[in-house]
Amino acid sequence: MTNNYASETEIAAAGAKLQRLRDALNTVLFGQQTLIDNVITGLLARGHLLLEGLPGLGKTELVKGLAQALQLDAKRIQFTPDLLPGDITGNPILQELDGRRQFVFQHGPLFANLVLADEINRASPKTQSALLEAMQERRVTVMGETHALPDPFFVLATQNPIELEGTYPLPEAQLDRFLFKLEVHRNAVNVLEQIVKSREMGEPVAIAPVLAREELLEISALTRRIFLPDVVANYIARIVDGTHPGASQASAGVKFGASPRAAIGLAAASRARALLDGRMNASFEDVQAVAIPVLQHRLVLDYSARLDGRKPADIITALLGEVPAQDRDLPNTLRAAKI
Repeated sequence: MTNNYASETEIAAAGAKLQRLRDALNTVLFGQQTLIDNVITGLLARGHLLLEGLPGLGKTELVKGLAQALQLDAKRIQFTPDLLPGDITGNPILQELDGRRQFVFQHGPLFANLVLADEINRASPKTQSALLEAMQERRVTVMGETHALPDPFFVLATQNPIELEGTYPLPEAQLDRFLFKLEVHRNAVNVLEQIVKSREMGEPVAIAPVLAREELLEISALTRRIFLPDVVANYIARIVDGTHPGASQASAGVKFGASPRAAIGLAAASRARALLDGRMNASFEDVQAVAIPVLQHRLVLDYSARLDGRKPADIITALLGEVPAQDRDLPNTLRAAKI
């Protein structure tokens, strides 16, 4: 079978388009280049994103700007404790057609290319679970009838990390469906000064379209053709295995480690980051760059680790320092491969 890896010409053409997207999003969020690159990487890997940060840092504006720049159909769902599953998936409505009464399915706000799930942790577990099938299968099932969601389909969820009253922790099964968990940090003084000079209260940021839906799908398909060397695939497997209790020194305090879905996501994100950086193959550095956003929300810590103030990101950082990029047990031909 002939390998159909991405060519230099294809990567260069995609890189020019992605740079225009970067520039457009930089007009929405100032001084957040790493966050913007991670968001684009997640989209290229066809993953869902969880954005966590304090109110007012621009999470919602970033998602709205992304929809404008990519010309995607976008819907916003404001999650509240009284939100019901049918409020997001849609419901059959009794209507009269051709003189007969029958149920006709009315699409809910999930039927969009880009769904902003605002303050997702305010909804009840029952409503949160309604997202599981949509996020994994790109479809919803209502009263035994399955309805396909648009292509592409992304969920970008936001949550506030400090408010506990009226919130529900996301179940581990749903967290595992998010490719990235990204933390949105506060701005530096010079960035705040730039925001004050260029923003007015209540005025939305207008962004010109830079990519069409079809172009996004083409670049996303190109991401899957980025070469993943065997040594990098082995590195990913050893990192994910090292997150489990007893598998590494860094995993002390971990109750449950990352799933095989995390390994698949880590590979996809590494390919996407390589494409965003204009390279033909994923590298060890790509894996290391995306390891924390891919893995941190998938680790469950025990009580003693939480009591000591340890965070999943700390464990992953220690794990990256412990697990060597090159496995000594690999054949010489693999160890000598150029990455």
